Amino acid sequence: MGYSGARGGLDAILAAESLVRDARNDDPAPWLTTQQITGRMRLAVDRVMGEGSLYHEDTAADALRQAEGDVIEATHLVRAHQSTLPRLAISEPIDPDEMVVLRRIVPAHRTPDGPQLLGRTSDYTGRILDRDPRPESVVDADVTASAAERTEPQRRPRRFSEMLRELDLMVDSRPAADAAPTEPFDIARHPAGPPAPRSAILASMARAETGSLIGTWYRSIRGPEGNIHEVTLGEVRHGRLPLRVAHPHTGNPVQLGHIRASECEAIEDLNGPDEDRSRFDVGYGLCFGHNERKAIAMANLDIACRRFGDADGLEQVLLLTTDGLDSCGFLEHLKLPHYVTFRSMIDRKRAVRGAVDGDEITGRHADPIGRTC
Repeated sequence: MGYSGARGGLDAILAAESLVRDARNDDPAPWLTTQQITGRMRLAVDRVMGEGSLYHEDTAADALRQAEGDVIEATHLVRAHQSTLPRLAISEPIDPDEMVVLRRIVPAHRTPDGPQLLGRTSDYTGRILDRDPRPESVVDADVTASAAERTEPQRRPRRFSEMLRELDLMVDSRPAADAAPTEPFDIARHPAGPPAPRSAILASMARAETGSLIGTWYRSIRGPEGNIHEVTLGEVRHGRLPLRVAHPHTGNPVQLGHIRASECEAIEDLNGPDEDRSRFDVGYGLCFGHNERKAIAMANLDIACRRFGDADGLEQVLLLTTDGLDSCGFLEHLKLPHYVTFRSMIDRKRAVRGAVDGDEITGRHADPIGRTC
């Protein structure tokens, strides 16, 4: 509302909002329903849920429709809506091993324990634009049926990292068995700054803007010589996790439903002077919905933070600059009136020019330490 203080500013704001509503209402195209958005733009919906920190597909779809497809604006709407909601309960901790796997790929092993489930993805198809809006041909029913009929071990396969641990090839970064449990850092209620616990860094990455996080990851794996450091993915998953809360009367956990999440374990070759070069380290990433790019970037950056901390400023970057609303909010505010500050800049330039012109007229010039000669 920075224009409201200018002459006619409030009227201009109301007129601008009216233009948005009129264009939306006068469009002859049918109005997109919430179900159409969640069903046909599921990846955009999942991204808004993750960056908005609110797992509710219909809310994310409504925000996307109101924002006219702008993911950052939709995320802003979801965050604002989330701030109005009461906290009725705190969910119970979820064991990721409970995930019912819908998609699972293991790039690091040809024949891992359990199946490779390609699931619903276009990773292996040609990028050819289809201009025909008609429904695609139905896949062979036998193939669809065989894909749906999965056993319990196939839907909950053993992790690839467990094999590395059994071979004594993985650094054990888990807390000691006798260590006191720590509550996860709540970034929604408390700002996180370096040095921060691992839970705060992971939570910040889970709701970070996807493109910003990928850019940070890509910069972190490029060496000064321009070569890409070796990156190996142990496992990438997408599936359903149970959502439980404690019953208000009995205290027993009660399952309310499930959430979809993407998960990744990244393998890092330890080669530092103070590291155990006979073992690997494994980074972890988990985020709402089907967003494998974010989960992969998270897992690799998780290792980087553990290995190097904030030595190169990475932790500070992840905590303070990857949030889409923070970074875009600073950028967007530049469109608001800045005539007062810019006028002061002009006055300073004129003062400097006047001082220089005066020195030239009198034949005096200021030296670097302020004396005249």
